[in-house]
Amino acid sequence: MTKIFCYNTREDEVPYIKEWGEEHPDVEVAYTADPVTPQTVNEAKGANGIVATQQLDYSAEVLQGLADLGIRNLSLRNVGYDNVDLKKAKELNFKITNVPVYSPNAIAEHAAIQAARLLRQSKVMDAKVANGDLRWAPTIGREVRDQTVGVIGTGHIGRVFMKIMEGFGAKVIAYDLFKNPELEKKGYYVSLDELYRQSDVISLHVPATKENIHMINDDSIKKMKKGVVIVNCARGALVDTDAVIRGLDDGKVFGFVMDTYEGEAGIFNADWQNKEIPDERLKNLISRSNVLVTPHTAFYTTHAVRNMIFKGFNNCLALAENKEPESPVKY
Repeated sequence: MTKIFCYNTREDEVPYIKEWGEEHPDVEVAYTADPVTPQTVNEAKGANGIVATQQLDYSAEVLQGLADLGIRNLSLRNVGYDNVDLKKAKELNFKITNVPVYSPNAIAEHAAIQAARLLRQSKVMDAKVANGDLRWAPTIGREVRDQTVGVIGTGHIGRVFMKIMEGFGAKVIAYDLFKNPELEKKGYYVSLDELYRQSDVISLHVPATKENIHMINDDSIKKMKKGVVIVNCARGALVDTDAVIRGLDDGKVFGFVMDTYEGEAGIFNADWQNKEIPDERLKNLISRSNVLVTPHTAFYTTHAVRNMIFKGFNNCLALAENKEPESPVKY
């Protein structure tokens, strides 16, 4: 019997794992809340493949430990695989899959909602109302339809975000190294510098490739409009956090939406109530009335979680049966 072992299982994922298992009675399914580490690889003993998602590295030691158990099928139930030691994986003949599309709408909706909240100064007004201050001024908002929205990255998520913002009535422009033919035909694309120059809102929807690390930095912010809103629901490493803080301090940046953070591993998805968050820059950002921080939850909807589980397990089963998975990682 084929066996699939799932690491880093959250309680909200368990119903969907059980649902998938019921639809595949000939597959043994086991899971743990533990991450896959050199200390936990033995939990997967006897499995034909593992399904995992985590911020920790899939290091050479982890991959070697799995290979020693005869496991060479790694199915990530998330998009990114930059934390996998691909050199070691290739050496050990690992087959890797990911879930590049689980719900573009979840992330695009979150980015759009948060951008609109910042434009309407919702965090400021919420605090005023909570304190009994029911006066309007000076908390005046900006309408989305009056903004030029620059979208960096026009993949699945970027395109949904564009539609949402156009639904609000905004003018949308875009930049991507790899242009979508339909969008190009409609004249959305501009140069990156032109996007910086024109945009009132800039939203990032690109991967954290070597070329994109800290693409939002002091130099790029200098090219932007005064009062720009920056939205990052993609990858934390795209943004030089110190540069954004400087932009917020001098008023060049009106507001910042941050769902991903370069130093989030071990901090996000943890309970810091009545404890000190061990990151001064993050505390700085959370304290600001013009910064909206969410702990990497843009993706976190019932629709998306079910898709991540089902696609991750389907990929792993395909690998175990020597069939072509839906989304193999080419490396």
